[in-house]
Amino acid sequence: MAPLLPEPLDHVLLQADLTAVAPGPLERPLAETLSVLADVESKGGATVYRFTPGSVRRALDAGQAAADLHAFLAAHSRTPVPQPLSYLIDDVARRHGHLRIGAASAYVRCDDEAVLNEILADRRSTGLRLRRLAPTVLASQADPGSLLEALREMGYAPAAESAEGDVLITRAGARRTPPRTPPTPVPEGPPVPDDTLLGAAVRAIRAGDTAATVIRKDPAEGGPSSTTSSGSLPRTTSAETLATVQAAAMTGTAVWIGYVNAEGAASQRVIAPVRVEGGFVTAYDHTADEVRTFALHRITGVAELAEDGKG
Repeated sequence: MAPLLPEPLDHVLLQADLTAVAPGPLERPLAETLSVLADVESKGGATVYRFTPGSVRRALDAGQAAADLHAFLAAHSRTPVPQPLSYLIDDVARRHGHLRIGAASAYVRCDDEAVLNEILADRRSTGLRLRRLAPTVLASQADPGSLLEALREMGYAPAAESAEGDVLITRAGARRTPPRTPPTPVPEGPPVPDDTLLGAAVRAIRAGDTAATVIRKDPAEGGPSSTTSSGSLPRTTSAETLATVQAAAMTGTAVWIGYVNAEGAASQRVIAPVRVEGGFVTAYDHTADEVRTFALHRITGVAELAEDGKG
């Protein structure tokens, strides 16, 4: 199909209304450069390009100079370059780059230019990538914190400042109480017990029944008596308590004790002592249905159980 296609053109026709007409397909280098310098306005048998300040600025941003653009148009136009187009290129080129925009992570400013000259001349500042923006301002690619520490290590005493130019005052972090966690909402009505809770409740009831109905020996008469008829357990001395508990541990029998815990709550328990040492007795607590350790000095009284009250 190549013989049927028109030959690419190396020229355009520049118009006084800031347009260029390509009467056919253009050569690739010409088409690429013209697409940067002008905007396509219409296509068809001929392509119309329009020159605007934005399109000329785009060509200048791509590295072209005003002289390069004038030479390019003069070389590829079959008509003279219109004066309005020349004025447009020169006007945009005159204002292009008057303002510069760049990136900087931090800056250093000082009213004394000699100090900034000294910093720039110091080889230790090479890693900061400092660049002078004004006689009293240096820009750096380092972040403000790193720049601050680096200048302090170099022997200077810089101060950080805010975006408004105010000196930042560093205060020690105040110790604050952590926020309170909102309490868990209490569901309406009693909670539904699980199998573990029900099993523990049954064991506690059975152990309580055993402790409440056990028969103990009356320490005064040596015979059995019911706890419900005798009332509270009589007090015993420390020596009597120790001797009775040690004997029960050796024989493997259970005893009845009165006990006061660390909170001052008094209770009566049926225990089977296992070991007595260091002022403590380790025993199986029939009331709690578990092995516990009791302090001897907290036992207020002890009594042996009758023979039919074992186990």
